[in-house]
Amino acid sequence: MSNEWLWLVFALLNFTLLLAIYRMFGKPGLFVWIGMATVIANIQVVKTIELFGMTATLGNILYGTAFLATDILNEKYGKQDAKKTVWMGFSTLIIMTIVMQLSIQFIPAESDIAQPALMTLFGIAPQIAAGSLLAFIVSQYFDVWFYDRLKKLFPGDRSLWIRNNGSTMISQLLDTAIFCGIAFYGLYPFDVWLEIFLTTYFIKFIVAAMDTPFMYAAKRINHRESN
Repeated sequence: MSNEWLWLVFALLNFTLLLAIYRMFGKPGLFVWIGMATVIANIQVVKTIELFGMTATLGNILYGTAFLATDILNEKYGKQDAKKTVWMGFSTLIIMTIVMQLSIQFIPAESDIAQPALMTLFGIAPQIAAGSLLAFIVSQYFDVWFYDRLKKLFPGDRSLWIRNNGSTMISQLLDTAIFCGIAFYGLYPFDVWLEIFLTTYFIKFIVAAMDTPFMYAAKRINHRESN
């Protein structure tokens, strides 16, 4: 199976699993999902793949589901719950970064086989860690605010796609600009940096567009706490 087909299957699987968690556990399931997604996405991002003739990172799909989860919370439970889960995800990301940075400082035993792999996954440069943390909190908080604004301007179920796509696509552009600006600017010539920025956002844009049917499906799921 080619990377493109595998990527499509992987994206549909991620969104389907998010809906399944929401159907089974309701609002608490979305809180757990966002914490999990931010951690796993920041591990997946280490792996690069060839996709649509471009070099892309693997974490963009799961990271995109975190935006869908906050949009579901905003749509069905309100802005305050969405804000709360953004801070929960941010706290989870900070804790993972601190704990794993300390973990790799331990001198491994002679029989250890895990240290090189852990160094690859978590021995990130400080500017990349800073870029990831700042991009997450700013873009997610903007997503919550902008979705709420669009909800007031375009109310009703027929305009749900405008709220979902508009907030996520613009927030992902902000996320990409902050992360690439902090993590990579100055490390590459400007033309290379611009290519990384454009290709990263292109993949995130596709993911944002793909989540629209899942947003509508989530809208039809009813839990007692949403009434």
